[in-house]
Amino acid sequence: MQNDGAFCFYSDNYVYLCLVDLGHKRIMKYSLIVPVYNRPDEVDELLESLTRQRTTDFEVIIVEDGSQRPCRDVVERYAGRIANLRYFDKPNSGPGQSRNYGAERAQGDYLIVLDSDVVIPDGYLDAVDAEIAREGTDAFGGPDRAHDSFSPVQKAINYSMTSFFTTGGIRGGKKKLDKFYPRSFNMGIRKEVYEALGGFSKMRFGEDIDFSIRIFKGGYRCRLFPEAWVWHKRRTDLRKFFRQVYNSGIARINLYKKYPESLKLVHLLPFVFTAGCLSLVILTVIATVLWGWAGLWCLTPLALFALIIMCDSTLANRSLKVGILSIGASYVQLTGYGLGFAEALWKRVIRGKDEFQAFEKNFYK
Repeated sequence: MQNDGAFCFYSDNYVYLCLVDLGHKRIMKYSLIVPVYNRPDEVDELLESLTRQRTTDFEVIIVEDGSQRPCRDVVERYAGRIANLRYFDKPNSGPGQSRNYGAERAQGDYLIVLDSDVVIPDGYLDAVDAEIAREGTDAFGGPDRAHDSFSPVQKAINYSMTSFFTTGGIRGGKKKLDKFYPRSFNMGIRKEVYEALGGFSKMRFGEDIDFSIRIFKGGYRCRLFPEAWVWHKRRTDLRKFFRQVYNSGIARINLYKKYPESLKLVHLLPFVFTAGCLSLVILTVIATVLWGWAGLWCLTPLALFALIIMCDSTLANRSLKVGILSIGASYVQLTGYGLGFAEALWKRVIRGKDEFQAFEKNFYK
């Protein structure tokens, strides 16, 4: 173990295992902050990938957010392999507040927030270093990709979240339809800026976009680092994926209520797509009753969209199976978001409920 390293376990602010003397604190360049909730296997993969970073001037802070399946034993196995590694166990408060908890204890000049379901390529911090050296910035974020080892469903979900045909290319590509807002799966910020902004808000979903909006409102510079990408595993099945994007649709309206100017045309497209799908299905039912099987021609636009998705994903992933699964993932992504958006539009904009009243069961269990 290096003398300037740190490896400690904390539970409710009480140190119950410390393998080195922390009498002096070493300021380093990067603090990687990872909140985790019931995902020890993901933490294992993430930490394993961090042992292969060529840039070593970093610490890792794991924040256990009240998990029933903690990752303490997993983290402990990396004591001798990651020089500066700390583990905190705290009551559940959601990802945003857990990131703030880690940031308060971080020693790096830059805070890098990662989700527990990402895997880091060897040159990730090299790419961050190079971008900062080329043109300094106050905050940054990077894209995500699907690893070859991911399941076909995970690859299909990744396609649906990054394809031009589903998200318009606004989630980390090199070309944007809107300014780049970093997401919490891969987000970096200077510590002093983080502290000036007060960290993440208490929103349970959309808190990363809220934070990005406040970065711009504060007059700080924020850039996309296209080569600082991560492998992002996302959800493992379409049911969980639906719940995720449904909550994202709700979060978009919650953000609109806080920042009306943040709602752009591109954010309305899933809602319009969902309304169009529903209209076509209703029209098809009516047409089938009137004209028999000929009425199925009303579904032609949906079939054409599915064909485009299948062909594009098959080419991108070099797999017909992933291409077929991408049809379902894309429809789940767009309609799930659209339905969540519609519910929030009804409850928050039309009925005028506040966030807690409208979504207590969704977000605040």
